[in-house]
Parts: sequence; structure tokens; C-alpha cells
Amino acid sequence: MSVKIRLQRHGKKGKPFYWVVAADARSKRDGKFLEKIGTYNPNTNPATIDLNIDSAVQWLHNGAQPTDTARAILSYKGALLKHHLDGGVRKGALTQEQADEKLTKWLDEKAGKVDAKKDGLSTTKADAKAKAIEAEKKVNESRIAAAKQAEADAAKAAEPAVEEEVAEVESTEETPAAEENNEETQA
Repeated sequence: MSVKIRLQRHGKKGKPFYWVVAADARSKRDGKFLEKIGTYNPNTNPATIDLNIDSAVQWLHNGAQPTDTARAILSYKGALLKHHLDGGVRKGALTQEQADEKLTKWLDEKAGKVDAKKDGLSTTKADAKAKAIEAEKKVNESRIAAAKQAEADAAKAAEPAVEEEVAEVESTEETPAAEENNEETQA
């Protein structure tokens, strides 16, 4: 029986979530598996990978062949490096302590790179948010200025109308008095 280390899809439509499993090569993609080795969530940035490295290395020692994507995940988490170093220990080229030291050094460097990427993404996100807020403030200021300008224009347009109304009121007040004078002269 040939064993593959591959991804088994879970999650909902448009939001995939994968299990990393060791399964018989003849079984269905989402079918029966021998052991769940870890999980892979590509929806986050950077992708979240939880992997049992010892179990993955044990399956690699037993001859399991990873698929291309599973190989990339195993490489990313250091399982392939540990498998390689264990081969060196078995051949006598390295001691177990040297192999463990090399693996921990590589894992620390990898963790530093991942943290740097996360920090870069968070600063980029914060900068984009600050730019959006600044642009929104400018738009709001221009709206307020336009509203004040419109109020000022409306006030200027209303002032002549008020003067005309005052003139009309004064003329109507004078008209009855003039009519009274006209009536007195006629009588």
C-alpha cells in the first residue's frame, strides 16, 4: 500500500480549510485517512499552518510521498529538513545533538522571518487606514466648506428679497394713508 501525505478539504464554499493527512493513495480526496498530521488555513495572511512535525517525519521515514502542496507545507514547517537531518544521523555524518541544533537554528530564523512579515503587514494595514482617515477628513472639510459657502450664498440672495419685502411693506403702509388723504380732499 502506498501512502501519500496530502490535503483533505474542509470548510465551506469560498472559505477552504484543509487537514494535512497521511492517506492511502487509492482513497478519495476527502475520504478515509490513516492519520491527521495537521491543519492548513489559507484564508489568513500569512497562512496558518499547524503541523505535528514528529508525526510527519515518521510518515516520511516510512516512505510516504507528499503531494506538491503538502511538500511545500512540510518544507515551510521544517519537517523535510528534520527528515534530511535524521538521514545524516543514521549515516553517521552528524550526531543527534548537531542535527537538533541545526533544526532549532533554522526554526528560529524562520520564526523571525514570519514575524517580520506579520509586522510588515500590520504596519501596511495601519498606514492604509491612516491614509483613508486622512482622505476622509479632507472630504469632510470640503463638504463643510461647501455647505458654509452655500449658506452664505443663500443669505446674500435672501438679503435683497428682505429689502424688497420691507419696501413693499412700507409702500403698502403709505398707500392707505394716501388713500385717506385722497378721500378727504374729495369730500
